[in-house]
Amino acid sequence: MNIPFLTSIVIFLPLAGAFLTMLARTENAIKWTALGVTLVTFGLSIGLYLGFDPAVSTAVTPQLANISSSWFPGQFDIKYFVGIDGLNILLIMLTTLLGPIVVLSSWTYIGKNLKPYYTLLLILQTGVTGVFASFDMFLFYIFFELTLIPMYFIIGIWGGENRIYAALKFVLYTLVGSLLMLVALIFLGYAAGDAVNAGVFTTDWYTLVSYNMPVEMQGWLFLMFALAFAIKVPLFPFHTWLPDAHVQAPTGGSVILAGVLLKMGTYGLVKFCLPFFPNAASDYAMTFAVLAVIGIIYGALVSRAQTDAKKLVAYSSVSHLGFVVLGIFAFNTEALQGAMIQMVNHGISTGALFLILGMLYERRHTRDMADYGGIATSVPVLTFFMVLSVLASAGLPGLNGFVGEFLILIGSFKSETLASPVLIALATTGVILAAVYLLYMVYRMFWGTLDNEENANMKDLNKRELALLVPLAVLMIVLGMMPGPFLAKSEPAVQHLLEVIETKKAIGEAGVTAATEVVLPAQISE
Repeated sequence: MNIPFLTSIVIFLPLAGAFLTMLARTENAIKWTALGVTLVTFGLSIGLYLGFDPAVSTAVTPQLANISSSWFPGQFDIKYFVGIDGLNILLIMLTTLLGPIVVLSSWTYIGKNLKPYYTLLLILQTGVTGVFASFDMFLFYIFFELTLIPMYFIIGIWGGENRIYAALKFVLYTLVGSLLMLVALIFLGYAAGDAVNAGVFTTDWYTLVSYNMPVEMQGWLFLMFALAFAIKVPLFPFHTWLPDAHVQAPTGGSVILAGVLLKMGTYGLVKFCLPFFPNAASDYAMTFAVLAVIGIIYGALVSRAQTDAKKLVAYSSVSHLGFVVLGIFAFNTEALQGAMIQMVNHGISTGALFLILGMLYERRHTRDMADYGGIATSVPVLTFFMVLSVLASAGLPGLNGFVGEFLILIGSFKSETLASPVLIALATTGVILAAVYLLYMVYRMFWGTLDNEENANMKDLNKRELALLVPLAVLMIVLGMMPGPFLAKSEPAVQHLLEVIETKKAIGEAGVTAATEVVLPAQISE
């Protein structure tokens, strides 16, 4: 699909849709406008996917589409620069896919203040897509902060009883981390500008990657960036905001939060922390791997102790994303490929779990597992999708969750950076524990004695709800049975990223500070 500025259209079409939504006068017009805009955006993003050639490996120059001249000529090298590469294409596709699904999931769940709700959803989609597509760090930071505002109001207005507390906690945690990242970015921009950009402050991603920062300066800058992203993941012990936010958020908010917002953290670690500060990232790899494994086991054990089904799934994200962080810091192709595909897999399977729990909440207005039991006989179709999503999340071979976790564990076991079979063995127990708490939830809610009249009279899925779950179910199976085409989109970029990291590590260890001709493969949508 050769549409000029297609990447920018995919980013900003939801924002334009937000303005159209504000002009709509009836509830139906508001809903259909939001749904239409997100469907068109997803359709256009398919053009990005089909038009992206992972085999293209060229240096990207400012003359290509989707890039502007500097906003402050001669003073600061800050510009509008967005594009598509092997590291972001699947995450952008996941974001645009979840757009219409979240809108449809809110169709009957949201009963008040429809116009601001759907407006905020569309603004949030622009923010998240912009985060993944940005190749200028200042632009990335703008989009990164933009996502805070709509999510704060979505939780704070349409959330549960403790929504204000959860919304404030979410914003404060993220804001502290992002402000530290801003300080580090300013320092990095001046340092790189002096060294490789004729003395002009720069936030261009490619220029920053070409700068070899002295090893003694990398440590504290890496930690400031990594803290911002670790909070967003969230990595243990920075996870405490997540269960509150998930439990209090409406269904649509939980799906976006689990599906794509958390991936902003893991994506940031891959895209920025590793290539900007390779020596520090390698030095701290074991620390982050240990925290990831603690998160895997801790998240699983706390999930098993929950009585609230939504909180159980929320804590499961801490466990599952611990695998992603482990794969990132293993520094080899298998593990990093597994981390990239697992970001997508988690968004699909956990997003489906939150959708299903939201459907049950609409019917029974309770999240307590004890209030259910035996409902498999009254809602067999819903039960099918629940079991499929649980098995995918638990990593059953043949479904999508298995692919990412398998690659991560294999790659981590082979990792020269981690070199700790005991640590990887402990991480593997997370797979077993995931099956324990997820199957326990299914048994408690769907099997047993059906002795509650409200459960016996519960209605099964309607056509709208089927439309939400069928695409996700198909992807769980397709990604599980045929992951190759999806992995092929990211493999060249992942391999080149690791080559850049190794090259810069060697230069840093040699004590050299200079520009290098190392550029990741990327393709800007024309």
